[in-house]
Amino acid sequence: MVVYTDYDADGITGGAVLWETLHLLRFHAMPYVPHRVHEGYGFSQKGIDAVKKLYDPRLIISVDHGISAAEKIAYAHSMGIGVIVTDHHVKPAHFSSKAHAVFHTEKLSGAGVAYFFAKELFQYFKNERLVQKETLTILTDHFSSDYILLASIGGIADLVPLQGATRSLVKHGLLAFARTRRKGMIHLLREAGILGKVMMPYDIGFIIAPRINAVGRLEHAIDALRLLCTKQDEKALQLARKVGQKNKERQVLVEDALEEAKKIVEEERARKKKLSKVIVLTSRTWNEGIIGLIAARITEEYYRPTVVITMADGFAKGSSRSIQGFDITAFLKKHQKFLVDVGGHKAAAGFTIEKKNIEPFKKAVIHAADTLLQDKDLEPSINSDFSIPISSLTISLVKSIEGLQPFGVGNPQPTFYCEGMIVSAGIFGRDNSHLKIVIADNEHGDNSSSLLEVIFFKKADLFLTLSKGQKVAVVYTLEIDRWGAREKIRGKGKVIVKKEAT
Repeated sequence: MVVYTDYDADGITGGAVLWETLHLLRFHAMPYVPHRVHEGYGFSQKGIDAVKKLYDPRLIISVDHGISAAEKIAYAHSMGIGVIVTDHHVKPAHFSSKAHAVFHTEKLSGAGVAYFFAKELFQYFKNERLVQKETLTILTDHFSSDYILLASIGGIADLVPLQGATRSLVKHGLLAFARTRRKGMIHLLREAGILGKVMMPYDIGFIIAPRINAVGRLEHAIDALRLLCTKQDEKALQLARKVGQKNKERQVLVEDALEEAKKIVEEERARKKKLSKVIVLTSRTWNEGIIGLIAARITEEYYRPTVVITMADGFAKGSSRSIQGFDITAFLKKHQKFLVDVGGHKAAAGFTIEKKNIEPFKKAVIHAADTLLQDKDLEPSINSDFSIPISSLTISLVKSIEGLQPFGVGNPQPTFYCEGMIVSAGIFGRDNSHLKIVIADNEHGDNSSSLLEVIFFKKADLFLTLSKGQKVAVVYTLEIDRWGAREKIRGKGKVIVKKEAT
């Protein structure tokens, strides 16, 4: 059998869990990861042909895809290959498939579905007394440690709401990092400079997942899978270094492409005197592996749904990101007549399009968005949960909040609002790109018990607009700075507004 997994962090981690489980249960199983550029997302005729030629399997099990691939599953069926689907993407309205079985829920990530599927397989063979004693010990340990760790990466990387089973996976998966003996993971953490750190969703989303994703974005993601599964220390070290290097290359490509993308957006704004309610960007040079990142950054910068299209192998490939309250996958499916295929979530989608359809597609989606989206929908807002004086903040309060972790999509960290007076301000960081201010309650002046240090990442440009004694309003989250032997409260700022302007 073949475990046919997606090439992103969610698919790679889920694929590692399922393939390794089958391997340890003594199935003749092989992993297969499609090439992002040459085969594209999910099942393809080219990919199924490759699997047939390489392994001639009786069965394919998908990870993180397949729910929308009825035609490709039928193709595999016609070649004598059975298919089991494990997926979490949106199920088509009229779902019909020749798959032998479908394991699907939108409440888990692809890795989460693969984790529970693999765990049930293990449980079945254990109950039937078909698992050798040594394998029983190994898999029992893995499902409570390394596999739950891998599933937590998939959940965070794919922005699945941290509720229900996903919240449980992530909570226990983060704790499992401290006791992992998986060689690839240890070298990955060491290369990233976070080995031994107490892991948080931020570390997964912004440090670990981008490294796992980087290989598949620029080369072939099979090396990311090898990194997670290898038992050879030297091989793990080499692959971790490669992953780190590819991540650096990816960062450079994204920054260069992002600069070009912003220039296109600003030229359109100048020409039309306004921005379209959905931004559509096309390029002949952007690497297909980074267009989703470009779409995400443009969406964040301009707070508009963004579609990025680049020319690929015979067709053009598109990736999109959306804003709160706008289901980008449902929106794109309304324009499916222009597309070869499309799939995704409410917040992100990917598609293939023939080059001749790009311009009519662009005109159609821009026109449709002008009708669907109101100006108020394009005004980002930051809400706070509590308004509280700085003098009322305590270490015990922040520790109580920490008990609600892990925070992320679906379980956001509580935010606070306060008005105060700037006591001091400065910039910090390796490139002096971050802002740090100290504010005091208006009624307490600079009394030390009513001071709060708040840091703002990537906001150093605000420094010259601030002055001592200036009244401001701040929305922030709370954390405990545990540097050295002492603990102190610190805020992480989301927005700062001069009080005179409110």
